[in-house]
Amino acid sequence: MYDHLKKFRDKIYTGMKVGGSHRWNFNGEWLETKEAPDKWEFNFKSKKTRINPTPQNTGAQIGTKFHWYIVADQIATKIDSNSYKVDMNGLKFKVGHKRPYWRTFSYDYPEQLTYKEKIIEILEYLLKELKSSK
Repeated sequence: MYDHLKKFRDKIYTGMKVGGSHRWNFNGEWLETKEAPDKWEFNFKSKKTRINPTPQNTGAQIGTKFHWYIVADQIATKIDSNSYKVDMNGLKFKVGHKRPYWRTFSYDYPEQLTYKEKIIEILEYLLKELKSSK
């Protein structure tokens, strides 16, 4: 079912059906560096683990990589001198993927949008959505 072709708004895709969801636990490290008065660069590394196990014989092959572009809002509330409660909501967009036996990501193959073209497409979509929302 995972690799079966699906259609959404005239776009053919594989993977989880639109409307499906996963729940994950993250155990990781967030490193941030202040770049300007209101700008931080961050890096997050983690292993994420499903809360509910994958149904048997579904999902991507072991070794498959997915490249996502994430846009998020984060509210961090200080609760003591060393701790914050963090609430983050956002969107993640698939930029590309790499199957275990491929030499590179999908956006590096001919007739695919390049990485840069995909990011521009995502940012233009987000800007259009933001400008049209009330």
